Amino acid sequence: MPTRNDSLQVLIGGRVHDSWDRAEADSDLLVPADAWHVSLGTTSAQSLPTAVAPGAPVEIRIDGERIMTGRVDAVTRSVERGRHDLSLSGRDGAAVLVDCSAPIFSARQVGLADVAAKIVKPLGVTRVRIDAVATRTREKVNVEPGDTAWDALANVAAANGLWPWFEPDGTLVVGGPDYTTAPVATLVLRTNGTTNVERLEERRSIAGRHSRVTVLGQTHGTETESGKHALRATVEDTGVSWYRPRIAIDHEADNTAVCASRARKIISDGRLGGYSLTATVKGFRIVAPGEPGNGLLWAAGQRVHVVSEPHGIDAPMFIMARRFSASRAAGTSTELTLAEDGVWAIEAHPHKRKHRRGKNSLPGKIIDLSGGAQ
Repeated sequence: MPTRNDSLQVLIGGRVHDSWDRAEADSDLLVPADAWHVSLGTTSAQSLPTAVAPGAPVEIRIDGERIMTGRVDAVTRSVERGRHDLSLSGRDGAAVLVDCSAPIFSARQVGLADVAAKIVKPLGVTRVRIDAVATRTREKVNVEPGDTAWDALANVAAANGLWPWFEPDGTLVVGGPDYTTAPVATLVLRTNGTTNVERLEERRSIAGRHSRVTVLGQTHGTETESGKHALRATVEDTGVSWYRPRIAIDHEADNTAVCASRARKIISDGRLGGYSLTATVKGFRIVAPGEPGNGLLWAAGQRVHVVSEPHGIDAPMFIMARRFSASRAAGTSTELTLAEDGVWAIEAHPHKRKHRRGKNSLPGKIIDLSGGAQ
């Protein structure tokens, strides 16, 4: 087997740069734009390639394996007597959607794929994949002045019970978590000292959690339907043992089912924010002998089994975020942010009042907005 060079490599202008003093690359399913940062200090002045500039297209790789596609955000050079420091930072393809306004448009009878294309194509995102068996056809969609492209996209995705993120090759994916995949590894921490993790931190919080959530809804009438009022649904969180109620108003609820969906979403968001497990492991890859993901790079969206005797944990967990870190002094490590398995749930919830339910089946299809499909 060839020896891997698991350094964090930055590809700009056709050249690979990997001799960094420090390097980091993040991936977080709840943060719109994944970020990277590298820095280097030298004792002699060196010229900077002209291709290394803010806005330059970039790929972040590990041993030639692409983990992120985006652009350089900032280039910082610091010079003092006997020392020259360089740092580069950037984000993935979501950055332009976060930073820029969405195209203003109004459309009728449109599906998720068409709306996503109208939002992202003018900003240079040409590959979109809808990971859903069925999505809604919207009666009317309005993108107002001042809406960012990411907010507009997240809203239309949420109306279908989905969430957007970017793949390492720059493909925009609109989908959701897959809790049916097998765990890629087992993280073990036993009281006798047997462990394959460097650090394991558990955080529990009651902030943001509620014993009962009641959603009160109403919806205006349309050309084909009358308005509805006094809609109501209540959902309880049995994990909260004392009375902590919340009442939420939803002006976009069509029926009690939508109210219940919104209440479940508030409950699940509270549980997601109220518990996390942070594990630090050596290296960037899953290298435990016999594991199904042997040699696979850690990634957000994977599932792992955690066995920790000090914490009393023996259960599957879902990787919400992953951070690769490398330095000359400490070597390479990965920080995994884990959530309870099955808790991150995205409930379909409309963000515009005028809509109807329909189907637009596009499972696994990549739409090339520059022309054609793959």
